[in-house]
Amino acid sequence: MLDILPWQGAALLLRPDFVLLLLLYWAVHQPLRIGMGAAWGLGLVMDVADGALLGQYALAYTITIFLALTLHRRIQAFSLWPQSLHIFSLLLVAQILVLLVRLISGAAFIGWGYFLASVTGALIWPPLSLLVQLALKHKSLPDITYTTPRGGDK
Repeated sequence: MLDILPWQGAALLLRPDFVLLLLLYWAVHQPLRIGMGAAWGLGLVMDVADGALLGQYALAYTITIFLALTLHRRIQAFSLWPQSLHIFSLLLVAQILVLLVRLISGAAFIGWGYFLASVTGALIWPPLSLLVQLALKHKSLPDITYTTPRGGDK
């Protein structure tokens, strides 16, 4: 929902790709639950929602998630702030791919400020990770006490 809000001006340049950030979270922390098919599908949804050339986000998301799945063990080995450097590079790859598709289709380069979204995405990564981990905690599960059988009961 945050990606399709009517952002304007500087906020539009600073707005990270929230869909890609969540895809990256799942690709890094639960690589068996998210894959390139989901990235492709959500990329097509973002293409339609953004009114972009059909397939540009799908291509960028798929390649970025492939890289994240390849590097997920390395990224997990770091704490949150060093992880954000890896996330920055992955977000930058996605932005470069989208930009290349736009340039090939005849759009003009809008300036170097276009890449600021990768910086804000990397800065948002640690609080986003903590927020998702907090939401996933199962506090409603009852405590189970295990007892050992007595006597001959098995």
